[in-house]
Amino acid sequence: MTENITSALAKFIAEKILKQANKVIKPDEALISSGLIDSFSLMDLAMFVEDTFGVRIEDTELNAQTFDNLSQLTDLIASRQ
Repeated sequence: MTENITSALAKFIAEKILKQANKVIKPDEALISSGLIDSFSLMDLAMFVEDTFGVRIEDTELNAQTFDNLSQLTDLIASRQ
């Protein structure tokens, strides 16, 4: 189940945010702290998470502690489903 979440997140980030459909994003690759995703893209990602997985993301969670890699984000989504 979590593998599906991780792959859906990776696909969305690669295709919609980075506009690089072939980019492989590793589960532990830094997204925010590395500068791969900026604050505007973070909002897009949060909306994707809420719409796709039916979980609520609080504004206070839009930070590198929660969203810095796919593993963290997958764990958050799985814990709320």
